Amino acid sequence: MLSADADMNVVHIHENMGRAAGMRNVHTGAVGNPDVMGMTRRSLLGSAVAVVAGAGTVMSAAGTATAGAGSAVGVDSSTAPVVPALWREFSRTPFTHPQIPYVGRAGCHGGAVRLPRRPGVFDVRAFGAVADGRTDCAPAINRAIAAAGRAGGGTVTIPPGVFRIDDVIRVNHSNVRLKGAGSGRTKLYATKNLTELIGVYGSRYGGDKSSWSWAGGLIWLAPEARWTSLVGAIRAKAWPFEGWTGNKRDEWRTLTTVAPARQGSWTVTVADTSSLRPGALVLLRLADDADHTLLEHMSGGGPGPEAYLWDDKTKLTSYVPYEWPVRIAHIRGRKVTLERPLPLDVRPEWNPRLTTHVTELSNSGVEGLTLEAVETPQQQHLLDKGYNGVVLQCAYDCWVDDVTVRHVDNGFGLVAASACTLRRTRVTGRGSHHPYFCREGSHDNLIEDFAIDERTSPAPSNTQLHGINVEGLSSYNVWSRGDMRMGTFDSHRGLPFANVRTDITVTNNGRHGGDASAGPLFGARFTHWNIRVTNGRAGLMKIDTLAPYSATVAINEVSEFDQIDVPDFTGDLHARLELYASPRAVRPRNLYEAQRELQCRDRH
Repeated sequence: MLSADADMNVVHIHENMGRAAGMRNVHTGAVGNPDVMGMTRRSLLGSAVAVVAGAGTVMSAAGTATAGAGSAVGVDSSTAPVVPALWREFSRTPFTHPQIPYVGRAGCHGGAVRLPRRPGVFDVRAFGAVADGRTDCAPAINRAIAAAGRAGGGTVTIPPGVFRIDDVIRVNHSNVRLKGAGSGRTKLYATKNLTELIGVYGSRYGGDKSSWSWAGGLIWLAPEARWTSLVGAIRAKAWPFEGWTGNKRDEWRTLTTVAPARQGSWTVTVADTSSLRPGALVLLRLADDADHTLLEHMSGGGPGPEAYLWDDKTKLTSYVPYEWPVRIAHIRGRKVTLERPLPLDVRPEWNPRLTTHVTELSNSGVEGLTLEAVETPQQQHLLDKGYNGVVLQCAYDCWVDDVTVRHVDNGFGLVAASACTLRRTRVTGRGSHHPYFCREGSHDNLIEDFAIDERTSPAPSNTQLHGINVEGLSSYNVWSRGDMRMGTFDSHRGLPFANVRTDITVTNNGRHGGDASAGPLFGARFTHWNIRVTNGRAGLMKIDTLAPYSATVAINEVSEFDQIDVPDFTGDLHARLELYASPRAVRPRNLYEAQRELQCRDRH
């Protein structure tokens, strides 16, 4: 909770010990629960009790909970949770800490626990859907979604049963909730892939690569304007830029210019407020200059980024300008308060401005169903046909909850999507290229209580497994409370920065991707906090030797394997490492939840 007080600039810390003590279940598997994961995963962590003990409780020898941090009688201080110096520092300067980003507002409606509910019910059976597993129900489901959209919003219900779909399910209206009866009760059975349904989606980078390897879903949440332009471009064999302003960025109208401001500020001063209003979504647009000082700033600045060769990183530079969507909280004179603090400095040399954008999809979601694709072998790397799961594109304040995808090429995607929540999601079946991907300038998203199951069939040759992906200048995204039975932390180049992975158990057997033209693996302020690597492989887990201005806190001992990376920047990385290979638990256990619990008063 954040409130403005003109006379105070004080941060009060209120950790909710009980909430942080245990990890929540993901469907039938318990994320981070050693009793569910089994002895092999547990024993590799060295000390199960110390590592998985709650942030505010310590288990006594008798198995009873006692108050945390060694304050209770009988608690062994040598095994009590440790509060890192980094957390104490962050709590004093939460919006401007050099290594840890402020992500306490990540997710739909600022990380709201309760997701929106939509009035009005549209039962897909009334539009012709039949749960017989044979009838193509995609037209009926899409008709129900369209009817809800025409009504200004509503809940489209899908009852228990198996519903065959031979087309894309398009959630292309705001305020629409597509709701099944639960991931274990409602199944959508997809028989066709996106190549069959829409066409060959070639890569802007040439060759025979399929862009269905990193875009598009069989359940696709995107505004109608974005869908229409994207499909038209594909069929015309042109490249459909996937962002908030498309491939005609100069056509979008400037609402006002912005005066210089510092990263972490909640309020900016603008030249003109006549085109602004509270509650409106605007784009903060920052262009780079000839010396690439914006990219250097995203990397933390200093001699290392200044010496880096940026000009030949053509894929990376295609992502600029940096576009950050944000709602206006309120306006007073020429001062505009935003619903989140500034992700970067605002400097005159970057031509800062608030602009228009494609009309966003907002307040829409998908809940309570399983999307299962017809089982086919996983394709070779970058040749995916497009048996993809759920994708949110140009979506803001949208969500996915209690959804499982099975036998997919790519699981859950965020493509130029911001302020969205993926909660209680699972990727299972024959194995995926990207179980989760986050690209094309996706910001402030929350992926929590997520799971990636072990594959049910061996990986074919020349395939890739990336795990949880982030790339393309995406920033301030959070992956929290995860159970990854396979995969990796895929920083896929493209200079993602200020992202957090926290409270995750991972069998690190995937490989990260990203070609040389995409530039650095990491920008500044990446944080890995309380990570349990069951097989002891390094591979982008411990990042203090790779990521500039980063924090690695509470990770068990890891060692290198065949994919060994070197830092992109020379010199001191200004990275921090705490509680590495320590038998003691960390408090707070979950960095995102702890940031949510901070009660702040800051002069906006």
